[in-house]
Amino acid sequence: MFKKILVIGCGLIGSSILRGVIKNKISKKFFVYEKSKKNVLKIRKINNKIIILKKLDNNISDIDLVIISTPMSEYEKIIPHLNKYMSKNCIITDVGSTKQNILKLKNKNLSKSLDWITSHPISGSEVSGPEYGTKNLFVNKWCILVNDKNKIKQNKLLKFWKKLGSNVIIMDSKIHDKIFSITSHLPHLIAYNLIKTAQDFQKTQKKNIIKFSAGGLRDFSRIAASNEIMWRDIFFNNKKNIVNAINLFIKNLNSFKKNIENFDDKTLRKKLTNSKKVRQQILNLKQDIAKPDFGRDQG
Repeated sequence: MFKKILVIGCGLIGSSILRGVIKNKISKKFFVYEKSKKNVLKIRKINNKIIILKKLDNNISDIDLVIISTPMSEYEKIIPHLNKYMSKNCIITDVGSTKQNILKLKNKNLSKSLDWITSHPISGSEVSGPEYGTKNLFVNKWCILVNDKNKIKQNKLLKFWKKLGSNVIIMDSKIHDKIFSITSHLPHLIAYNLIKTAQDFQKTQKKNIIKFSAGGLRDFSRIAASNEIMWRDIFFNNKKNIVNAINLFIKNLNSFKKNIENFDDKTLRKKLTNSKKVRQQILNLKQDIAKPDFGRDQG
């Protein structure tokens, strides 16, 4: 499908792409540019055919596909190298979780001769690093492509993600950022805030409450263990939508508070019952498994 693929930034997502490319024989050669020396050592163990680049220079001029999987705050530093060395025949993509900011950045800074079609694979984990990558990370998971005028390259990129096992959909960037502010960005922010609330409570009460973590706090702590640089970039780059989501959340939280204060049994139970329906929808769409405790082995 491709002769040469370059992954820039090879953590969980980048290394999973690399593993999937190797498994599915999507490219004849595969290159990695990774600044972390520790990560480079781990990447070398994935496959001895992986070519590690020490810098982005003339050796990337004949790359077919570039996948940027660094934190979004690194994109601006990468673009000058792409402008200087990349061929106009290359496809550039990314795996960033917000899209309007990336479109603005590429429209402002990327050479007009180059094509950057932005992607968002809806896959990941709270852990980061190439050692956690897996060749099946994208199988049966959604991948969003932002609609692009170059339909030939867009279709080729769509086929690439399908080869990795993804269910691919084309979406407008504004709609993307609004949807994921609710389905992904707000839940992560809530997780960070809940853990901070538990820490603050522990300080004021001088009690070790963490050791009594029930399933709820434990599961939120998993989300809150996500990479802080990546999530800082997401929160800042989708600021408007996230602030709107926070305001809606606060409104609904105050409504729950009022129901509890007033012993409003009917209204509260109705809200709780309606919330359970969403879980069933997620299961029906096969976005999770119908096992207790999220399928964790209790043995």
